[in-house]
Amino acid sequence: MVSRVIPVDPFDLVIFGATGDLARRKILPGLFRRFCSGQMPEEARITGAARSDMDDAGFREMVAEAIREFGGGRSCEDGTLDDFLTRIGYVTVDAKGDGGWGELKERLRSGFVRAFYFSVAPSLFGDIAERLRSFGLADDDSRVVVEKPFGKDLASARALNATLAQHFDETQIYRIDHYLGKETVQNLMAVRFGNMLFEPLWNSQYVDHIQITVAETVDVGGRGGYYDTSGAMRDMVQNHLMQLLCLIAMEPPARFEPDAVRDEKLKVIRALDPVDYHHIVRGQYAADESQPGYRAHVENPRSTTESFVAMKVHISNWRWANTPFYLRTGKKLKARTSEIAVVFKDAPHSIFGPEAGRHANVLVIRLQPNEGMTLGVTIKEPGPGGMRLLDVPLDMSFAEALGPDAEEVPDAYERLIMDVIRGNQTLFMRGDEVEAAWRWTDPIIEGWTARGEVPKPYEPGSSGPEDALMLMHRDGRKWREIKG
Repeated sequence: MVSRVIPVDPFDLVIFGATGDLARRKILPGLFRRFCSGQMPEEARITGAARSDMDDAGFREMVAEAIREFGGGRSCEDGTLDDFLTRIGYVTVDAKGDGGWGELKERLRSGFVRAFYFSVAPSLFGDIAERLRSFGLADDDSRVVVEKPFGKDLASARALNATLAQHFDETQIYRIDHYLGKETVQNLMAVRFGNMLFEPLWNSQYVDHIQITVAETVDVGGRGGYYDTSGAMRDMVQNHLMQLLCLIAMEPPARFEPDAVRDEKLKVIRALDPVDYHHIVRGQYAADESQPGYRAHVENPRSTTESFVAMKVHISNWRWANTPFYLRTGKKLKARTSEIAVVFKDAPHSIFGPEAGRHANVLVIRLQPNEGMTLGVTIKEPGPGGMRLLDVPLDMSFAEALGPDAEEVPDAYERLIMDVIRGNQTLFMRGDEVEAAWRWTDPIIEGWTARGEVPKPYEPGSSGPEDALMLMHRDGRKWREIKG
């Protein structure tokens, strides 16, 4: 199987915050991989912009080091990297002042797609947007990419939306969530809406429940200062898990077009019921003999911020009435994995008797690691001695199904940046979608504060607090095992 690489139009891409961690780890290596794949046209240019005092040569050296470290094994010694670096430049820019903006404008060319990536703190979004307009760098065809966190509550999200709206139309704003760029997430839409096999079963009549798990083995690391004011609810549930929930639960859009898809996602968020506090479990990883706990990592001995959240939610519409969705995410868990599990109902009547046990079909969509899908099917256990049943997976991992081409599957950031250049907003959040997500999230967080709740401690390397297991056990269900 040979994947097709469709070049994009020539472009000027300016990366604000180009010396930061995200640019070094994801954005610049991703652009290099697209260059190696032949997707980036000869005329494309990338300009880094930040407050660090650096020239073109210094920035190119930094980019080369980042690509060698985070480039995913791409060969850098055959001249390809040197060729890529000729398309790279740098301008020192003062986001809150006038310095550097004139020089940056001189670097940009007319007649090309013009995109600006805000890989900076949200507090700088307004300053940069205003200067892009006042110095004449952006026009009505320009595109701006903004990173999360997009607000910390509904009020701040509205303020950010209003700030950007002063300078750019909604069709120019690309709010990026890298989870939506993952190959498996997009395959989820293909599986649902491109196959007659699943869509007739995709409802409360046949689905018992759905589990969404995003588990990490890492601690808060160097993000302690930010994370302690955010927590798992703001950092993961409100955006990443919410997006996965929308894609798994949304109605088929009339067309695969940006606003048609985002309209259906918005309907899901608006149909979410308020969450009873008995259906939410918060956790915080404790210390063990070999490593400090969460509170030591964030240098706050009295922190009540959660590093783990599990919850049971319902969607009040005809398709999903009475079907629970179980969401779970946390740090310092036993394995790194992200998956969606659609658990179908048992057969209405078993002809094999109680000794055959209970068996259910489960469709598992793995986002990481080893992206792919498996469908559990019940078969007869081989051998004599009666009808014994067991569940076996029909497995489709990209690495096995696509062979060498699996290595060419673009990273999420690669795909999303190319979509920005194409002007395709399908995989980006719209302003009203972000606000609706915060409108649902805020009462949950406010309830924790009002009740003075303290997260339940859990052991590093575990599956989270015991209370999270009980959340499912009370319903006669159990979480899928967290495993890489």
